[in-house]
Amino acid sequence: MPKLAAIVEYDGTEFSGWAAQPHSPSVQAVVESALSYVAGHAVEAVCAGRTDAGVHAAAQVIHFETTAARTARAWVLGSNTRLPPSVALNWAAEVPDDFHARHRALRRSYRYYILNRSARSPLQRHRTAWIHRSLDAQKMQDAAQVLLGEHDFSAFRSIECQSKSATRRIDILQVRRLGDYVWMEIRATAFLHHMVRNIIGTLIHLLDEPQARAAMLDILNSRDRRKAGPTAPAGGLYFWQAEYRSEYGIPATLAAVPIIGL
Repeated sequence: MPKLAAIVEYDGTEFSGWAAQPHSPSVQAVVESALSYVAGHAVEAVCAGRTDAGVHAAAQVIHFETTAARTARAWVLGSNTRLPPSVALNWAAEVPDDFHARHRALRRSYRYYILNRSARSPLQRHRTAWIHRSLDAQKMQDAAQVLLGEHDFSAFRSIECQSKSATRRIDILQVRRLGDYVWMEIRATAFLHHMVRNIIGTLIHLLDEPQARAAMLDILNSRDRRKAGPTAPAGGLYFWQAEYRSEYGIPATLAAVPIIGL
């Protein structure tokens, strides 16, 4: 049975997350419904990284199997006619049989956006987190570098996390300011449940510490979620992209478009 990959962009505000839920709207449910319409049979979609309620995606990678013979253009345009305005396919193509959106991903990237000014923005209320206190992006950047490399990230996992191991490797973690916005990019092999939002919440919490870098190291080594900061709001988080070996042909640049002017 042919296997296809697709890239999905979505505003997660109105959804309970990626994964299908019995009594809540999910991104997976609307995507599978649209793909099934185009295929003419039931389609099951597997994503690169599940997102929680209210979390967005710039380039979520999925794969699915089908017996239908359709062009890539037909998959994209046909699916988009059946998707709500908050969800769209941006790309689709046939991939080798051994491709798997989740298991074959080499790294995944997330971005988190904070509107950092005294006045809130009605236009950005679901697209960014709003924090009115002034944030020191450089201090956050310095503290964040403690987390680079392979560590036990138990201090940053949610109590609901079902992963058997808390060990992960972070390759890139950058915090930057541009005007009224502070944003973070984090790239890792994989993530624990709420890991990115808990890291963000901790970086903000540590701004009150005179030695934020040392405090972050203590939290990391403690492996105790109670010592870390609060979970940051979902609305500022974006699944940015997943990376694969070049032979799979998954575009790596679709998520490089600006968001909120950054």
